[in-house]
Amino acid sequence: MSERPTELEKKVESQGETEIPMGPSERALTGWQRTLFFWACAIYTAFHIFTLNVAPLETWTFRILHVAGGLFIGFALTAARTLDREAPAAPKGMLQWLILVPSVGLMLWALGALGYIGYLLEIDGMSSTQLPQWLAKQFGYTLFGSVAIATVAAWIFRSPNNRVHWPDWILGFGALMVGAYIVMALGRWQMAAGTPFAGAQELWISAAGVLLIMELTRRIAGLALVIITGVFLVYSFVGPWLPGFLEHRGYSFTRFFTYIYTDSGILGPTTAVSSTYIILFITFAAFLQISRVGDYFVNFAFAIAGWARGGPAKVSVFASGLMGMINGTSAGNVVATGSLTIPLMKRVGYRPQSAGAIEATASTGGQLVPPIMGAGAFIMAEITGIPYTEIVAAAIIPAALYFLSVYFMVDNEAAKMGMRGIPRAELPGLGRMLRQIYLFIPIVVLIYALFQGYSVIRAGTLAMMAAVVISWLTPDAMGVRKILRALEMGGRMVIPLVAVCACAGIIVGVISLTGVGSRFASMLLGVADASMLLAMFFAMCLSILLGMGMPTTAAYAVAASVVAPGLQQMGIPPLVAHFFVFYYAVLSAITPPVALAAYAAGGIAGSDPLKTSVTAFKIGLAAFIVPFMFFYSPAMLGGGEWYEILRVAATASVGIFLLAASVQGWLFGHVPWLLRGILLGGAIAMIYGGVYTDLGGVVVGAALMAWQYRYASRQPVLQPGN
Repeated sequence: MSERPTELEKKVESQGETEIPMGPSERALTGWQRTLFFWACAIYTAFHIFTLNVAPLETWTFRILHVAGGLFIGFALTAARTLDREAPAAPKGMLQWLILVPSVGLMLWALGALGYIGYLLEIDGMSSTQLPQWLAKQFGYTLFGSVAIATVAAWIFRSPNNRVHWPDWILGFGALMVGAYIVMALGRWQMAAGTPFAGAQELWISAAGVLLIMELTRRIAGLALVIITGVFLVYSFVGPWLPGFLEHRGYSFTRFFTYIYTDSGILGPTTAVSSTYIILFITFAAFLQISRVGDYFVNFAFAIAGWARGGPAKVSVFASGLMGMINGTSAGNVVATGSLTIPLMKRVGYRPQSAGAIEATASTGGQLVPPIMGAGAFIMAEITGIPYTEIVAAAIIPAALYFLSVYFMVDNEAAKMGMRGIPRAELPGLGRMLRQIYLFIPIVVLIYALFQGYSVIRAGTLAMMAAVVISWLTPDAMGVRKILRALEMGGRMVIPLVAVCACAGIIVGVISLTGVGSRFASMLLGVADASMLLAMFFAMCLSILLGMGMPTTAAYAVAASVVAPGLQQMGIPPLVAHFFVFYYAVLSAITPPVALAAYAAGGIAGSDPLKTSVTAFKIGLAAFIVPFMFFYSPAMLGGGEWYEILRVAATASVGIFLLAASVQGWLFGHVPWLLRGILLGGAIAMIYGGVYTDLGGVVVGAALMAWQYRYASRQPVLQPGN
């Protein structure tokens, strides 16, 4: 293998620092606006790192600024509709002017009212509880009116590709003004929001904030999450007319919307995570990308596995798992690594839908890999109170089984289709990769700091600093300009998660206000009296449903609010209950019909998104079975004696192998349909974890393996490229 950079390494490098792949509605700003929002993103990220490490702010204030700043940047970067990048800018017609003038006028009126409120509070020394109600109402009415008009205008009129559309300026400044008012009148807001003391001014300001969050979420994540959130919003008001456990007394608009904009809703656990762990590790990933350390991870994977049959798929499993651990979103990881691995998988013979599905499944699995788990480990520790080290230890065997399953799936498909790997001459030299193994130091620093008891924030910051220092040992040393570029990239990458987490906070707020979570727990307990398995299946379906369209942490936070308490009331230990919910919330990214990771991969692979999601579901099938084993075999999460843990890990690994053979129809050769069904039964028996089921699985597996080895046809189904 060559000691000089290969064409493959150059391709990895060319995709490293350049630009984040742009979404269909993301603007390519030019001129002064590009410069302005470069600095806006960099300052936004730097503000968080500085505040988290050096000068902490009051919790509500910090989260309000986090959401307001994210919305401001998000509306500037993202259009309301898919952009036509070739179309010239259209002049404003009479209808646009008729809508623009009142919208801008109302916004200026609201700005004047906000300025006067600031004067009364800061200069005149008035307290927030003494503000004249007429003034606050004027601000609330005009702000909401301006935001509502601008939202509709953004839907109607085509946005330019290279500059911010005028309605989006209004929406962005509207978000800043919502945040500014709440920060200035924080004392009154904390006292009145969600109570009978809340007035019309709080209603209209919070309603404007909810509208802005849902609109940006629609632009970034599509309609799935917005529809789910809308269902919860409607439920808050129609509860008195619903039957059974769904009934509640109902709430006024004022109490509901003001309650949602508190630390029980939008400013609650989902925003707490996005403003701390998510932004920190997204920025860490940006530092790895700009310093080219992330390129090394991919090249290392190619050097190890690229030559094997179906090599690019195995590289995808390794590299996407590693980067997905750090990244807070499966779909984002697909875009980051899939643009390289998917074309290479297609080159060696994988069908487009299989190439996309493998990348989606591997990227999703990265969220299950300790010690970071896409920041899921930290929020789980925060919600449950279980020590972080215990959560990390519990995640090892399930994560290993997941990636072992994906590996067997891709290897069997490669054998079935007669695929080969990439020629060794085109791959990075393994010797050179091993001599550069010091580039793993930022990851080592992160893990070491976490296990030495440093806070997550401090450990992540040290890892970022390590990435900068390590880059000085490479040709891509990070100076001030590259550090600013990394901060800007971190800001751009985290903005979608800010909106989505805030939108998930609306759902959490509804659950908290209506008490539907505790009612669901009671219902789940009733189902469990009839069948524990049926109750857990129902919990699985709900966890997947609630996780649709969300990043890992937001999906888990919502599902944990509804499902985990019910599982615990059934007598399931907290660690098992939360891991059960966490797994299915993560797997919603590859579960049809709304599978964001699979859809993103399908777009890169040029395959049908729904077919890609179905294939991803098939490849990740083991992950849908394993969480049930957390309950039936706690040793899978590290509970019990060492020999029990070892037995469960070993037999489950063999079960995973048999499951892959059954799904792909290949075990030393073709497997007929009847034998595939028998293999599936043996696989589930071994994954189950009981002594007798393990023995039964061993007998079935050994018999079929011997039969296949002796009699199966080893001819590929289809030669690559045919």
